[in-house]
Amino acid sequence: MGDDKKGETMSKIYKLLIVTVHVIVFTFLPARAQDEYTPPSYSSRDGFVPIVGKNGMVSVRESIAAKVGAEILEQGGNAVDSAAAIGFALAVTYPSAGNIGGGGFMVVHMAESGETVAIDYREMSAGSARHDLYVVDDKVDNRLAKYSRQSSGVPGTVMGMALAIEKYGTMTLQEVMAPAYKLAAEGFPVYTHLEVSLARSKERLGADPAASKVFYKADGSNYRTGEILKQEDLAWSLKQIMDNGVDAFYKGEVAERITDDMAANDGLLTMEDFAAYKVYEREPVWGTYKGYSIATIPPPSSGGMHMVQMMNMLENDDLKSQGHNSAATLHLYIEAMRQAYADRSLYAGDPAFFDIPVDKIIDKDYAAEIRARIPMDRARESSEVAPTKNLAYESPETTHYSVMDKWGNAVSNTYTLNFGFGNGIMAANTGILLNNELDDFDHEPYKPDANGNISGKANAQEPHKRPRSSMTPTIVFKDDKPFLITGSPGGGTIINTVFQTVMNVVEFDMNVAAASSKPRINHQWMPDLTSMENGISQDTLNILEDMGHKFRTGRTLGSTNSIIWRDGWFYGAHDPRNMNAATIGIN
Repeated sequence: MGDDKKGETMSKIYKLLIVTVHVIVFTFLPARAQDEYTPPSYSSRDGFVPIVGKNGMVSVRESIAAKVGAEILEQGGNAVDSAAAIGFALAVTYPSAGNIGGGGFMVVHMAESGETVAIDYREMSAGSARHDLYVVDDKVDNRLAKYSRQSSGVPGTVMGMALAIEKYGTMTLQEVMAPAYKLAAEGFPVYTHLEVSLARSKERLGADPAASKVFYKADGSNYRTGEILKQEDLAWSLKQIMDNGVDAFYKGEVAERITDDMAANDGLLTMEDFAAYKVYEREPVWGTYKGYSIATIPPPSSGGMHMVQMMNMLENDDLKSQGHNSAATLHLYIEAMRQAYADRSLYAGDPAFFDIPVDKIIDKDYAAEIRARIPMDRARESSEVAPTKNLAYESPETTHYSVMDKWGNAVSNTYTLNFGFGNGIMAANTGILLNNELDDFDHEPYKPDANGNISGKANAQEPHKRPRSSMTPTIVFKDDKPFLITGSPGGGTIINTVFQTVMNVVEFDMNVAAASSKPRINHQWMPDLTSMENGISQDTLNILEDMGHKFRTGRTLGSTNSIIWRDGWFYGAHDPRNMNAATIGIN
C-alpha cells in the first residue's frame, strides 16, 4: 500500500474514532447549556403536591371559567386576555361573586416592558349619596344598607376588563367575551357548589322576581347538579357589550335598563352616574421582604398597604427558627394584625376624598417603631393600640383568580358583588345581579374622638366615592420576575389570608399547595378576639391563652388561588377549603 493510500486510510480511521467518541460522550454526558432541560421539582416534605404546567397556568375559584381561561392561553392569548375571559365567564358560572354588576382590583405585570400596574375598577356611589344615607331615627337601617337598590354602586367590572384588554391584551373584547356569552345563551351544567349556594340563598333570591325566574325552575323548585342553567337576559347584556363596546353598559341600553329598574324601585343610580364612572390605573403599593419585592393593590383598597405594613413589622424576626404556626410566631402575627387593622380603621378610604398616609404606613422605620411596642410575653388589649370604633362588615363572598402565561405576563385579580349574590336583586331584563358594595362604607354619623380624630371620615359615603376594600391581589417578585401570584376572597379577612399565604412561601419555603392549605388565623383589632381554623395544636393555643390571647373557632378563612413560577415551570394550587375550584397548567 502506498504512503498516500495508507495515510488516507489512517485519516478515515481517526475520523471514525473521533465520531465514535463524540457519540459516546454526548450520549452519556449532560446536554450542552443550550439544550439543558430542568424537570419540575417540589418538596414532598410539605405533604401537598402542586399542579404543574410548562406554558402557562390559571387558578380559578370555579372550574368551567378556569377552562375558559386555559383555552384562551392555548389559543395564543396572553395572561390579560385570559383573565378578562375568566372574569366574564365567572359572571355566568359563579353568580354569587363573579359579576358584571360589581367591581374589584387587578394587578398586572407585563414581561416585555417590565411594567407593573394596579387597575382600580371598584364600584362608585351615586351622585346623590351622603354619609348618613342609611341612618333612620339615629340608627342604621340594615335593609337599606344591605338589601335594597340604594346599596348598589355603579359597577366597574365591564370597564375594568375592557381597559385591561385594550392596553395590555392581544385579543378583542368580543373574542374574550364570546365564551361567557355562549355559556349564558346555551347554558351549562349546574355543579355541586352552585346547587348548594342557590338552595341556601333561595329565601333572598326567590323574593326578587327577576332573580327567581333565572335561578329557580318555573315551578319554584331548585336546580340539581348536572341540570342545565340558561341565562337569556344575561346573554343579551353580554351581547350588547360585545357588539357595542363599553358604552353599551355605561351609556347605552344596558345602562338604561338598570337605571329604569332603579327609578322604579327607589334606587339611586342614574344614567349620569353610569356615564361618570372611570377606571383608574394606579401605581401599586410596593414592599420588600428578605430579598423579595411585593406589588400589591393601593387605596381605595386597604389590603396592599396593610399587608406590606405587617411584613415590614416582622422582617427582622427569625420566624423560621421559631417555627410555622408556633406560639411565638402566631403571637407576632396577631399583634401585627392588631396594629394594622387599627390603622386601617382610621386611614383607609378613597384617595380622591381623603389624604391616606400610604408612605407612612409602609415605611420600614414606622414598622420598626410599632414592632418595638409589641411585648413578647403577653397579648395586648386592643384598647392599648387605638381607640375603639365600629368597623364596617365586609362579606366573605368575593372571588379571586391568578393567571400567568408562557411569556412571563401575570395577572392577579379579585372582584366581588360584596355579599353572596350581592343584594339579592337582579335588574329587570338584564340578567345582572346588583352589588351591595356601598355597605362597605362606614354608616354611623362621624364624630371627633377625644384626640380630635374623625373616626369614619375616611370611609364615609359621599357622592361618586369608592368604598374601602380589603381585596389584596398581589404579585411577589424574585430577581425582578414574577414569582408568586396570589389573592383571596374573605371580606375583612382577606388581608390576613394573603399575608399568611405569602409568608408561608417566602419565610417558610413551602410549595404553593402547602402554603394554600395550612391553618389560618384572623385578628382585626376589634373585637379583641382571634378567629382560627381547626388544625392549630392545643398546646400552642394553651400557651397563647396563657399570654392573654382570646380565640374562637369559626368558619374557614379565605380561599386562595395561587401560582408560583420557578425555573421555567408553573406550580399552582387552588384552596382545598372550597369545592369546584380548578388550577390548570398549560403544557
